[in-house]
Amino acid sequence: MSNLNTKNNKILAGPLGFWNNYKAKHPSIAQFLVFFMLSNGITVLQLVLMPVFKSIFAKTALVTTSFQILQFGHNFDGSAYYVFDYAAGSLGSGGGGGLAYFLAVQITIAIAQIINFFAQRSITFKSNSNIWTAAFWYFVAYIVITIGAAAAQGFYKAPIYNLLMNTWGMGSVGETTADVITMIINSAISFWVFFPIFKIIFKQEPEKQA
Repeated sequence: MSNLNTKNNKILAGPLGFWNNYKAKHPSIAQFLVFFMLSNGITVLQLVLMPVFKSIFAKTALVTTSFQILQFGHNFDGSAYYVFDYAAGSLGSGGGGGLAYFLAVQITIAIAQIINFFAQRSITFKSNSNIWTAAFWYFVAYIVITIGAAAAQGFYKAPIYNLLMNTWGMGSVGETTADVITMIINSAISFWVFFPIFKIIFKQEPEKQA
C-alpha cells in the first residue's frame, strides 16, 4: 500500500512540480493562464444561466415592455440608435425581446461577474488589498464595460439573429445559437478589458504578506 501511495504522490507531484516551476520562471504568463481558465469557466456558467433566465422571463408580460435607453445618434436607415436596444416583442416575432431579454442578459452577467470577482481575486491574483476598495473599482469597471459592450452589441446582435433565424431559416434553434454567439462575444470583450483592470485593483500588499 505504501508503494502505491508513493507512486501516486510522484504522479501528482510531476504536473504540480512542473506548474510551480513554470510559475516561478514566468509569473505573468502563468497568471494570465489561470485568468484565462477561470474566465472560460465563467463563460460556460453564463451559457448555462442565460437560457434559464430567458425562459423564465419569456413567460411574463416583460416581453411586451420595450426597453430602449441611451440614444446615441441614428442607424443607417435613420432610426434612433440605442445603446440598450430591446424593443417590445419576442425575438421570434421580430421584436428585440423587450425588458425580459434585457433582464435575462444582465442578471446572468451580474451573477457571473460576482463569482468572477472573488475567484480572480483569491485564485489568480491572490490579492490581500482592501476588498471593499477593489469591489468599488470593479463595480465601476463593470458598469463602463457593460455600457461599452451593449453599444458594440448594437452592430452585431440584429444581423446575427436575422441571419440564423430568418435568412437561414433556423427558427428557435437559430435564436438559441444566436444567444450563445452574442454571449460569447460579450464575454470575449469583458475578458480582454478586465485583465489589465484586475492587475491594477487586485494588489498584493508587501506588509500584509509579511
